[in-house]
Amino acid sequence: MRLVILDDYDLASEWAAKYIRNRIIQFKPSAERYFTLGLPTGSTPYGCYQKLIEYHISGDISFKHVKTFNMDEYVGLPRAHPESYHSYMWNNFFKHIDIDPANAHILDGNAKDLEAECQAYEQKISAAGGIELFVGGIGPDGHIAFNEPGSSLVSRTRVKTLAKDTIVANARFFGNDLTKVPSMALTVGVGTVMNAKEVMILITGAHKAFALYKAIEEGVNHMWTVSAFQQHPRTIFVCNEDATLELRVKTVKYFKGLMHVHNRLVDPVLSIKDQQKEEN
Repeated sequence: MRLVILDDYDLASEWAAKYIRNRIIQFKPSAERYFTLGLPTGSTPYGCYQKLIEYHISGDISFKHVKTFNMDEYVGLPRAHPESYHSYMWNNFFKHIDIDPANAHILDGNAKDLEAECQAYEQKISAAGGIELFVGGIGPDGHIAFNEPGSSLVSRTRVKTLAKDTIVANARFFGNDLTKVPSMALTVGVGTVMNAKEVMILITGAHKAFALYKAIEEGVNHMWTVSAFQQHPRTIFVCNEDATLELRVKTVKYFKGLMHVHNRLVDPVLSIKDQQKEEN
């Protein structure tokens, strides 16, 4: 397990974006071999998406041979609703890059048969060869995707009732009206994310500090679902200083002492321009 600690949100976002960029370019995706990327929504990954858009505009990365699978979607919220995760992803990321819309997979919270939709999503992930890199974020209570406290750590994609804390936390997106926040969602399971070849979890802000402490310094606990990723062979937690406030000083010092190793993952930052030069 790696814990990458950056000074602030912008630097954490940039590090994560560079890592995604390098992983995709190193993979050398093609029409015969797509890179599969799991993606989150919310305020935390927004900065990472903005950097990836910059890299695409500058011609350093292409998403033409990338397939994406989003973590979750509200049940019953129209796809065109500004707070649906379809809207979030298209407005904040997909419409600004060269991904084929057919390769951008998001759960359908308005499907007639929600259980069948969840099963089909798992099948699509399997058919794509599994997820190479699953990027995630967490809530203050340590939930990843909508795997609320108490969720099974081997769970698969399913319908999930949202916890009151999650509804309250998301009310800011719905005019602070709790009655407008959907009470159910479709979500990938903890087991679904654990099956990815690699997992990168973004955690920023002091309000996530206790959750990071639970994820790093305490044992695996289904009441803090993010803690399950201690047992994944390739997990990277990317955080800012504020998110480390609940960690022991020696824990922070230990991982900061490894930053010269972690930074080799993003330095040098790769570009498809260099690959094209080599091919020519």
